[in-house]
Amino acid sequence: MTTARAAVQVADRRYEIQEFPLPRIGPDEALLRVDACGMCGSDVEQYDGGFAALGVAYPLIPGHEPVGTIAEIGAEAARRWRVRVGDRVAVEPVLGCGSCRACLTGNYRRCVSSRHGAAINAYGYLPTSAGPGLWGGYAEYLYLDPRTVLHKLDPDLPLELAALYQPMAAGLRWFAYDSGLRAGDTVVVLGCGQRGLAGVVAAREAGAGRVIVTGLARDAHKLELARTLGADVTVVADTEDTVAAVAEATGGEGADVVVDVTAVATQPIVDAVEIAKPGATVVLAGVKGSGATVSGLAPDRIVTKELTVKGLWSQDIRAFEPALRLIESRRYPLELLHTHTFGLEQVPLAVETLAGRVPGEDAVHVMIAPGA
Repeated sequence: MTTARAAVQVADRRYEIQEFPLPRIGPDEALLRVDACGMCGSDVEQYDGGFAALGVAYPLIPGHEPVGTIAEIGAEAARRWRVRVGDRVAVEPVLGCGSCRACLTGNYRRCVSSRHGAAINAYGYLPTSAGPGLWGGYAEYLYLDPRTVLHKLDPDLPLELAALYQPMAAGLRWFAYDSGLRAGDTVVVLGCGQRGLAGVVAAREAGAGRVIVTGLARDAHKLELARTLGADVTVVADTEDTVAAVAEATGGEGADVVVDVTAVATQPIVDAVEIAKPGATVVLAGVKGSGATVSGLAPDRIVTKELTVKGLWSQDIRAFEPALRLIESRRYPLELLHTHTFGLEQVPLAVETLAGRVPGEDAVHVMIAPGA
């Protein structure tokens, strides 16, 4: 094979299947055969044009959650990454420069260098005009830059489970590690998408005493799954009073940790401040969209309750590695999260399905399998 097919986003809500020549691989590079690429809510926003407003330029190959098999690798890259041809790996999306202060202090997620003039230095967001063009997971092959961070996988792990590595890493970082969660704490999960459900598992792993999850009436299948994964209480936020429901479930005490992973909606932020007990931590991890403001938020409630409010974005090696080990352990029925697999030609349908815009389809986790 000398070329690779890819689903290229050329405009808002418009993809084209294009072919790209496979790059020549140098000693510090590699080529990945993409076996699967998971989708998250940001893929929907990208599809709709939300990232264009941030400066992300078309044409580009989306897909920032790729899992694949090393097809070709240079000697130096093989030594550094400790992998060889035939190994299956999961790829972290962020491409740090390795020399700025953020990278040098271990915070490569916050790297502010601009790779090829891109607004977001990550797989799935770089333009195809930047050689070799194969920068996204919605493709048969992915070019692996020398600055890539990747993780070797159990070759027997089903792709449907392997492709959950990013939601699970988000769950561990947002709900367990950076939230300050302690054994016995009450955790409220606002939102029951992939990352909210992964958060249920992460909270249980960290020893949470009680886990409460909110969703909408249309999310009945997700709320049921949340209970299967370990949630004690579920709240239907568009038919119940979330603040009152949490108060009842906690005997009026409120929550030690509240994590908002809802997209677009800002009312959950207001609810989070009310739900949190004095001294609690509120984590904001749901992207609301550029220009979003919060109406009804009472700042003095944050002050008088002495709340810690954190914004968290993305994950790094400290979450990815334990997330993969947790998935490989099979301690939780995570296969229940995966609901749909699509081929390259079906990317628009895949995004619409994940967004809940396809009648009769109750999606949770969706992935693209280029070889399907």
